[in-house]
Amino acid sequence: MPSKPIGDLLNTKDNGELGRLLKRSSDIGQLTSALADALPGDLGASLVSASVSEDGTLNLKTTSSAWASRLRFEAERLLEASRAAGKPARTVNVRVGRPNRES
Repeated sequence: MPSKPIGDLLNTKDNGELGRLLKRSSDIGQLTSALADALPGDLGASLVSASVSEDGTLNLKTTSSAWASRLRFEAERLLEASRAAGKPARTVNVRVGRPNRES
């Protein structure tokens, strides 16, 4: 991988590496919030993150296998909410993972 000037990497505009990462992070946060709001109570709260990959897969991360099973039953609702949020997807993939913990 060729090296890049530090100024290009730290550029917060959309054309810089940091800018792209900040935009991606913001998109993930907005989609996660939109989908959590579309789900009933505790199920929405169990959603850690949501993103749509280039192949049209809605990738969800939740806190436990029990919540993952329940989210899979809500696939159609989640796909509809994702479309409403401007991130159309065709399939749903649910994984279990821990939320990032702040120090």
